[in-house]
Amino acid sequence: MSITIDQISKNFDGFQALDEVSLDIPEGKLTALLGPSGSGKTTLLRIIAGLESSDGGRILFGDEDVSQLHVRDRNIGFVFQHYALFKHLTVAENIAFGLESLPRKQRPSKTEIQRRVDELLDMIQLPDVAKRYPTQLSGGQKQRVALARALATRPRILLLDEPFGALDAKVRKDLRRWLRALHDEFHFTSVFVTHDQEEALELSDQVVVMSQGQVEQVNEPASLYARPESRFVFDFLGQVNTLSGAVRGQKLSQADAWVSLPGIQAEGEAQLYLRPHEVQLDRSPASHAKLPLRIESISLIGSEVRIELTPEGWQSNEIWEVGMSHSEFARQNPARGERWYAIPDVGHLFLAGANHPRSVNWQYPSGISASNQ
Repeated sequence: MSITIDQISKNFDGFQALDEVSLDIPEGKLTALLGPSGSGKTTLLRIIAGLESSDGGRILFGDEDVSQLHVRDRNIGFVFQHYALFKHLTVAENIAFGLESLPRKQRPSKTEIQRRVDELLDMIQLPDVAKRYPTQLSGGQKQRVALARALATRPRILLLDEPFGALDAKVRKDLRRWLRALHDEFHFTSVFVTHDQEEALELSDQVVVMSQGQVEQVNEPASLYARPESRFVFDFLGQVNTLSGAVRGQKLSQADAWVSLPGIQAEGEAQLYLRPHEVQLDRSPASHAKLPLRIESISLIGSEVRIELTPEGWQSNEIWEVGMSHSEFARQNPARGERWYAIPDVGHLFLAGANHPRSVNWQYPSGISASNQ
């Protein structure tokens, strides 16, 4: 079941939570609504569910306008951040609650309800906890039960509001992997709200970045990360290294730092954005860039070595971050306090007053960067 959001607006006592938002959510896909607090993502989710009314616009499920339908008539499964399980009911009774609350004509038989509960317990990999109460479960188990309860009535659409926000990092990662596998098996249309960039990029088929009640950009995770269309999306989607300065003669300069800008015909103030994976480190400057930095810290934890650096002889508002493979780190052996040079491969240039970047690529067709020429 696809979802069409058509010019939805919502105002709370003078605060414009949503400003004529339009969006298409594909059938069978997992879509993330990503943004900071106050961006409107949870308000939009609640309007889709029917838990909140809009001031204008329409919500369509497929070709059906559901804008005026009560929440109970939308056949929505909703999973809350804090589980919202009934403490006085067992796990099995919590899962069965939605089915037993259906009108008599729609309510399955007791045998069918029990069969459905057993099926869901197997699906969430918790068949042995049916008779336990929520207080006897871990956080991850509670969230699985909440998901099973939401799926019990076979909803057309599953909505999740910060579903892993109350869990610790390891459990959150495990549950993300489990939910992705579950979604790939059943292909229900799902929308989840998160402010966690890693969660959105790892879990979803489509990411909707929101800011101040509007949609900033919609794309698949890999494309969104590789090609942000605005300063906000760049700044919000993870670490970014920046060089501010003046563009003259296809070169961006600030004090002792400079970068050549092949193919850029412009003059004036500008800012260059570089992702950590788009930068290498060398003990000498490259033919296309001189960006001296001093190593402040080195973190060996994780799949790559994370190196934090501060500019030397020029200024940046942020500490720079560059990733290096463990094998490269062992070969180069960089140390805290040493001067190194950033060697950019791909950059994104924002000219003064512009909200959309222009790409800069310093790589040769062979894939060998200019630093090695």
